[in-house]
Parts: sequence; C-alpha cells; structure tokens
Amino acid sequence: MKQRIPRRFAAALAGGAAAVALIAGTTAPAAAAPSPAPPSPSSGAPSGPFAETPTDASAETPSGPFDFRDCPALPPGVDAAKWRCEVFVMRSSLRIGALDVPALAPMTVTNAEGPLPDGSRGQVFGALRAPTAPAGGRLRIQPQYGGHADFYPDGVHRGALDMTFRLVHPLLKKGCAIGTENDPVKLRFVQDGDTEWVSKEPPVVTFVVHDSTFAAPRTHGCGPLAAPLDRRLGLPAAAGANALSASAAYTFRSYAQLPYGR
Repeated sequence: MKQRIPRRFAAALAGGAAAVALIAGTTAPAAAAPSPAPPSPSSGAPSGPFAETPTDASAETPSGPFDFRDCPALPPGVDAAKWRCEVFVMRSSLRIGALDVPALAPMTVTNAEGPLPDGSRGQVFGALRAPTAPAGGRLRIQPQYGGHADFYPDGVHRGALDMTFRLVHPLLKKGCAIGTENDPVKLRFVQDGDTEWVSKEPPVVTFVVHDSTFAAPRTHGCGPLAAPLDRRLGLPAAAGANALSASAAYTFRSYAQLPYGR
C-alpha cells in the first residue's frame, strides 16, 4: 500500500528541495580572498596626503569618469567654499562566511566634508551605488549602505563604512540581505601601502585598503529559505572569518565648483 504524505509535510519537503536547488553549487568553502590590483599611478606621481586646495576638477579623469550627482546638501550655516564633495570608486573582493566573491561590482561612494560653524569637522554621507555581481550559480550580491560612514582617518583606520549585502536569486524574497541597518556589517578599513597621486589636474588619488576583522550577521528578509541559506553561507560568521580588500580611486570638488546649488 502506497503511503500518503500529509500535505504540510509535502510542502516542507518541497521547500527543502527548493533550498537545496538554490544553494547547491553556488558557493564553496572560501579560500583567502585575493587582493585586487590597485589602479596604476602615472609615472613619477608623488605620494602624500590628500590635497587640501580644491582644483577645477573635471568629471573625466585618468582613472575614468567620476559621478558627482550624489553630492549631498550641506548643513545650514557652513561655508560652501570650504566644503568638498568626495567621490570614491572602489573595486573589491569579498569573503563573508563561506561565500567567496573575487570581484564585487565597482562601488561608487559619495561623501561631503568640511568645517562646521563651530570649527569642528563635519561630514554628510551622499550615497553608495553598486550593481549586483555574480556570487556563484544564479546567486548575485549587491553592496548597500548600512547607515554609518566616517571617512576621516583616525590614525589607525583609513575610514569606516557600515554595509549590508543584498542577495538576489529567483527563489529569494526581494529584501533578502546579509545584515540590516540595525545589524550591519561594520567595516573599518586599514590602508595598505602608500597613497599615490595619479593626477593633480583634476585631482585623482589611489590607495588600497582592507578589513579582515569584521563579523557578519545572519541573513534577513529571506523568507522560508533563511535557515538553510545561513547554514550554507556559514552565517553568522565571527570576526576573523571574513575579509574585504579594495582598491580605490578618489577625487573631489569644492562645493563652490559644483554646477548646481547644494
């Protein structure tokens, strides 16, 4: 006599099969994430701190186009001529849990900084833009802003950026991601090697950073596949089990030079 499987158990089995179809073959145990090659500086370009005097920067640079559309509105009462909009284009490799992504899609990060009316240092975050990148099989990953950024060096770190990583797959819910703004991936970058000048006119600076100390939370918003997905991706992952390395090209404009009011 053929045994009939109760409908609720059949649905659970089907869901489990879908989870296996989703995650099988999409990831493998991670090797050390390779460091991306930094952009090549021009011959004889000096190294040193970022320029403090803005120049008449063009959006087209030796490292490619920079996009100033996300320069944020400034705080009230500040001197716009003393503030600058900074644009970073970052090419990164990522290991997070058991997920190894040798090449994230290029990220463009926009930030503004300058003196506040009381003389203290101010910052306003603009935006983080990045398309999705292949993460194995039909799974794709997209870096997103996680609610905090600080690009003033503190003597140890080159900057700080909280991120989440959206996971895209036909079987995953639209809001599926590693981390949330309440529980993000907290990156604290350490610079590798020297800062290099590619160009003075317009200003273009390159540098390489990494962080291998951050923890990674479990997935969020992934629906019924969350538990098997977390198991397959090795999440949550403790500090030291993850790594991100990025080569960055950086430029800036004074707010007095921007072609639109901010």
